[in-house]
Amino acid sequence: MVLYIIGLGLGDEKDITVRGLEAVKQCDLLFLEAYTSILPGIKKDKLEEFYEKKIEEADRNLVESECEEKILDQAKNKNVGFLVVGDPFGATTHSDIVIRARQLGIEVHVIHNASIMNAIGVCGLQLYQFGITVSIVFFTPNWRPDSFYDKIKKNRENGLHTLCLLDIKVKEPTDETLLKPYLKKFQPPRFMTINQAIEQLLEVEEKRKENVYNEDTLAVGLARVGCKDQKIVAGSLKELLSVDFGEPLHSLIICAPEKDTHFLELELLDYYRLKRE
Repeated sequence: MVLYIIGLGLGDEKDITVRGLEAVKQCDLLFLEAYTSILPGIKKDKLEEFYEKKIEEADRNLVESECEEKILDQAKNKNVGFLVVGDPFGATTHSDIVIRARQLGIEVHVIHNASIMNAIGVCGLQLYQFGITVSIVFFTPNWRPDSFYDKIKKNRENGLHTLCLLDIKVKEPTDETLLKPYLKKFQPPRFMTINQAIEQLLEVEEKRKENVYNEDTLAVGLARVGCKDQKIVAGSLKELLSVDFGEPLHSLIICAPEKDTHFLELELLDYYRLKRE
């Protein structure tokens, strides 16, 4: 029996590859990983209708704590599909599942698809000119991590762009549930916007004062990449603050210094400049 880890792409239920769809048809059980990313506006029942299969949503607890019991044990005797938005290796969690499955002697087939890591090329910036990708999480009153700052600094010193992946909170337990897990109450879903990310970036620059970037730094905001209504806007961080990018998911690129950016990149990027909106 086989554990299929199947990338779904970025847009909708039809973005699955032919090979991926063939694997879905062979599966006895299907799980949809539902906490590291989402298909914008596409609910589970839409996928079930298209794939003609029942799907169980796999939240963080199932994937990280109950994976062996709920998924891997089943894959010893059945064909099991683990559906992942984007590409299967877009999150380290999925690498962990592959390792654990192979340790148990389970055959694993990985079926790739587009992810935000390569689809960002749509804005005109060349993929090999990107440095380390960073994650920006929601600040809280008592927790305002800024490790991304040093990575952006290194990238810009090396003349490279930085892709910023923005935080999503899906099925996060309430404070009450943390104290009493049996309650199983969850916070409403939250998806960081480009505007929120920029506010946090500028707050950290104000605190660190290392002149890594500022309000005038060229950036690109991307929303719902791969969807029919994707939105891409290039401009300074200050300019992007005023843009309504709409529904999730959002991503942000901090561009390399202009002296390090190829003229073809700038020419292509010009099509998305705020002045053209």
